[in-house]
Amino acid sequence: MGIRAQGGSLAPGRVVGDGRYRLLAQFGVDERAAAHLWRARDGQLKRDVALTLLVGDPADAEAARLARRTLERAAHASKFGHGGVARVLDVLSLGSGVTSSEGLLGVVVAEWTKGSDLVDLVAQRPVAPAAAARMVQALAEAVDHAHQNGLVLGLDHPQRLRLTPDGALKLAFPGPLPEATLRDDVKALGAVLYLLLTGRWALPGGPAAIPAAPHAPTGRVIPPRSLVPTVPVELSSLAVRTIEDGGHGGIRTSAAILRVLDQVAEAEERTQLIKAVGEEEAVAESDGTVWTTKKPVKDVARRKKLAFGVTVLVVATVVILAWGGMMLINLFQGESKSSGPKMNVAASSSQVAPPPGEQPPPAQKPPAPAVGAAVKPSAVAVYNPGSKGDSPGKARNATDGDAVTSWKTDQYDEQFPVLKDGVGLVVTFKDPINLSQVKIDAARAGSKVEIRSADKKNPKLDETKVVGSGDLAAGESTVALQQPQQGQYFIIWITQLGEDDKGKFITELKELTFLPAG
Repeated sequence: MGIRAQGGSLAPGRVVGDGRYRLLAQFGVDERAAAHLWRARDGQLKRDVALTLLVGDPADAEAARLARRTLERAAHASKFGHGGVARVLDVLSLGSGVTSSEGLLGVVVAEWTKGSDLVDLVAQRPVAPAAAARMVQALAEAVDHAHQNGLVLGLDHPQRLRLTPDGALKLAFPGPLPEATLRDDVKALGAVLYLLLTGRWALPGGPAAIPAAPHAPTGRVIPPRSLVPTVPVELSSLAVRTIEDGGHGGIRTSAAILRVLDQVAEAEERTQLIKAVGEEEAVAESDGTVWTTKKPVKDVARRKKLAFGVTVLVVATVVILAWGGMMLINLFQGESKSSGPKMNVAASSSQVAPPPGEQPPPAQKPPAPAVGAAVKPSAVAVYNPGSKGDSPGKARNATDGDAVTSWKTDQYDEQFPVLKDGVGLVVTFKDPINLSQVKIDAARAGSKVEIRSADKKNPKLDETKVVGSGDLAAGESTVALQQPQQGQYFIIWITQLGEDDKGKFITELKELTFLPAG
């Protein structure tokens, strides 16, 4: 059944855009902007395209203004290229490809995206959590790239999205609403994740074909895990925190979403892999044929992961058995004849007490690593990749030998890594040192730090190497490196902030002391 437009019916077979595009099939309607989503045939270039038809009366000044804004945004996006967004091929407006008699205010022409409808996918059943995370990842990467270029994509409507043959979500019908913001794109990522996990849409203006997400009496959206218990807690929380506005812990950037999605997807894939190995039941037939209750793993990458996991398990078992054998040999043959590792057997209350007058030998503590005298850095500066601020003028207070002075991070409303990965201090030594420990005097507990080595004063974060890590208490904490590290540049990188009495997040470092290996 066609949809009536001003001046005609939008139905398969109709030609729009100066007789160039023949409508083939409709894929949805974004009623918020009277945008009708169609697959069409380009009669000139003999290829299928995706059309976003902005339907309305040219005499309606407000509707025409909003349509022009959408077309301007779409034209701007035509310069943007990413695999998660269909490329905009053309933008037609009144008097430029569209006539007033067509009942249209404009047309956005994009390349056709092969694959399947997102609405059809979720109508069958919710998507497995790991698969859902991977699907949204591709879309989040496109949003992150677009936002870095100052572009709003406008993907907050499920019928604008399609699932490609390789399992990634793609914005198939570009054309952001006139008032759409960067925040709307981020909330859309949470809503798409919610949709994949539950089959429900959690934002206003969704299609009638998809049930709306339920809300609690307080107005908050019900977490996906409450509807589908198999959804991991982290993924359920991510969806809700991304959708909702306000409050602590909200997620407002696509970069933060990407980090969580990657972690959750990897953890879920490992869990499913372990289950696949544990649940597989094979029954050997008399002729040697092996039957299994599981379908063969067709995915090459998954086969490799499975093989690697089994190999690691076998190697670990062999190592443990070998080590246990060496322990038994050492126990029964005596230490004088053993060249293997020594094992101390602690005496229990049931063992024979030492003869009267003899004291049991004192317990041997592993010797603490020897350290030399503290070395003072020749320079210290705030290390803040991609950002500014965090009291750069007070960085020297952290190494001035005076615990009364200090360096503080900015005060944040949300914990790392929601707004950024972290912040820290980079120290430079006059000559390379063989660093063994860093003593950190902090004003409050709760912060987490990494000690990173670098080859230069201002490296990118991925150019540095983690050589130690620890949690900070209130007062002095010692962070020992995994092994002494030779270098001239080191970074105290804060990955988690402490929390003050007002619920804000901040870290204050009074003094840093650098101890080389003795």
